[in-house]
Amino acid sequence: MSQQVVITSYLNHVLVGILEKGRLVEFFMEKDEESRTVGNIYLGKVENILPGMEAAFVDIGLERNAFLYAGDLNQADSDLPINKLLRKGEQILVQVTKEPEGTKGARVTSQLSIPGRYLVLMPMENNIGVSRQIVDSEERERLKDIAERIKPGEMGLIIRTLAAGHSEEELIQDRDYLVALWDELQAKTKASTAPKLIYHDYDLIHRILRDLVSEDTEQVLVEQEWIYNSIIAKAKSLGLPESVKIDLFQGKVSLFEQLGLDHELEKAMRKQVWLNSGGYLIIDQTEALVSIDVNTGKYVGQKELRNTVLQTNLEAAAEIAKQLRLRNIGGIIIIDFIDMDNEADKKTVLEALETALAKDKTKSHVFGFTQLGLVEMTRKKSKQRLSNLLLVPCSHCKGRGQIYSQEITAIHIAQRIFSLAKEPDIHTITVDCHPFVAVELIGEQGSNLDALKKQIKKEIIINTRRDLELDQIKVAGHH
Repeated sequence: MSQQVVITSYLNHVLVGILEKGRLVEFFMEKDEESRTVGNIYLGKVENILPGMEAAFVDIGLERNAFLYAGDLNQADSDLPINKLLRKGEQILVQVTKEPEGTKGARVTSQLSIPGRYLVLMPMENNIGVSRQIVDSEERERLKDIAERIKPGEMGLIIRTLAAGHSEEELIQDRDYLVALWDELQAKTKASTAPKLIYHDYDLIHRILRDLVSEDTEQVLVEQEWIYNSIIAKAKSLGLPESVKIDLFQGKVSLFEQLGLDHELEKAMRKQVWLNSGGYLIIDQTEALVSIDVNTGKYVGQKELRNTVLQTNLEAAAEIAKQLRLRNIGGIIIIDFIDMDNEADKKTVLEALETALAKDKTKSHVFGFTQLGLVEMTRKKSKQRLSNLLLVPCSHCKGRGQIYSQEITAIHIAQRIFSLAKEPDIHTITVDCHPFVAVELIGEQGSNLDALKKQIKKEIIINTRRDLELDQIKVAGHH
């Protein structure tokens, strides 16, 4: 499916949207100076072993110790208990597979993997894999044969989705780069003492270009000139297809506002999701699991009840897959489709759900209908949920609800400032906001505010008001 990648940056944050048929399907946000942990490799120190849980806590230098399950250890003899495989105080090389969240530390594995554009190198394993998203049997076999020929010694390789259609020479170049990188990491490990960061994956823009931009990408649309120049400079080295257009956005309003992506993100925060037919979903997220309820709503159909129910459920299946991807929902998911008595209809809905989920790079598994008539499925947890990324607990309702964080509210203000500044008759822009938002907007020693003024070449006046909620703002232009 053809896609569009849009990239912008405000207040030291990079925002990326992935669009399919003009609709937002994935969203990423990363703070420039923030250390992303997923994918990072650390030399850690075993702090505590929990035999009853077959797990260990590992100090990797973060605020909280990381959690290592016995099943994630790179050990040939997995039947041994964890206290026979590890000892307290031991140094161990681990990689983060799940970000710290709430009171939980990061989850780590000793089964390391280093991604390139076409390949993933697995230094501790001796096997070959091909991305499940490459479905053509002949192409899978061709790539598997190449992998067997170019596999480096006792190390393993995974063929990534982007490798489809590419030559053995291109894959060899990627392999050589990854092997050289692994040699560097080994040397750094030998010279280090735990806890120590050994490998840090690239920044968000680089990862998006490396992992997601393919022949299916029609356009990479960028709002800031410095990002545009950076992408142009690295396009060839990353092997970006020549068919992909890289364009600098020059609209009269901010890029996300122009494309309606802020509105799309706001809708993705709601519990209720309307379907085109008039039916709707109710999505409830808890720590343990996510429940999704399907309702006919305004849709009454034009034929018999069975057909109305089937069509609503089929539309819901496609929308559920999109919502899981956009909201980055992981873990256990329970779906309450509208009751169907016909077994053939149930099979049709399950097949529609699995087909829609196949477009998602994050691994999921559908177990089918339970005895209670509910569909049980899982989706791998990796990134934070979209709601955790954009929202914070509301102090006014004692944590029962959520509002936009001061960082996101400040970004919304910056977008509005840029839009107003494009009107030639406006010379001054005033902002009324909560003091916490003002701190984010102004930046350390006024760095953000100075940069904004320099970019728009107009005066900005910020008024702090404690009577406003954290996400309440007033931005106005003056002649």
